[in-house]
Amino acid sequence: MDHPPRVRVLKRVLGVVADSVDPVVELWRPYIDGLGNLPADGRFLLVGNHTQTGSVESLLIPYVVRRAIGVRVRPLADRQFGQMRGLPGDLLAAFGGVVGAPETARELMRHDETVLVFPGGGREIPKFKGEEYTLRWEGRSGFARVAVENGYPIVPVGLVGGDDVYRSLTSRRGAWGRFSQAVSSRLAGRDDMAIPLMRGVGPTLIPRPERMYLRFGAPIDTTTPVGVDAAGWAEVVKRRTQAQLEQILDDLLLLRQSDPYRRLSPLGWFRAARPESG
Repeated sequence: MDHPPRVRVLKRVLGVVADSVDPVVELWRPYIDGLGNLPADGRFLLVGNHTQTGSVESLLIPYVVRRAIGVRVRPLADRQFGQMRGLPGDLLAAFGGVVGAPETARELMRHDETVLVFPGGGREIPKFKGEEYTLRWEGRSGFARVAVENGYPIVPVGLVGGDDVYRSLTSRRGAWGRFSQAVSSRLAGRDDMAIPLMRGVGPTLIPRPERMYLRFGAPIDTTTPVGVDAAGWAEVVKRRTQAQLEQILDDLLLLRQSDPYRRLSPLGWFRAARPESG
């Protein structure tokens, strides 16, 4: 795609930044494993979970993949975000993001690009109390259909930590939840973008210092077996992907329980949980 000059400039700037942020990332000591599951040719679809701000996973996953196998990840953005104008839209384009639509994903796959999708979309970002680390895919299976059509392996990737930066104080079915959903429906035409009441450090909106835990799962083969209906197979692939991603999240939550560095405590620096491979 031929971007306007301002986007090309931003793309170069982001490239320079990406090459120099290693010390900053290391300071936060993210736990990362499963890098051996990334196909070296870069031809695969990453399927992840959104967390509260929607930003940590959107930035950390492409950064880690680029450092590990040297490929650029192309995130598929929720239509509502992918059609933003002005500087936000230019930044998304410079970062490689495109509107999350089947035809866009097919085009990227025809060019063997590394693609990242969050099937829950924008609806998975605002987490009400009790919804932390749950997948809100609401029956969405388009990612699986496109992957099956193109014979693209799927690599589930789970992130734990992002849903703890802020604590949700309200439930979706409570008074505030119902009010927020009504406002969301009126302003955005959809009630799944409702915003819960949250707090960070103490009663403020200062983000809580939390360590991030990222895991790449084993690739899921999407090749349609002989004699199996493609549509039915896509549903099987979707269920397998969801089940594997949910297991990754459960395992990371368990691992985090005994990590002395969970809240980025300097006292736990050298005892922080690390992948077995070191």
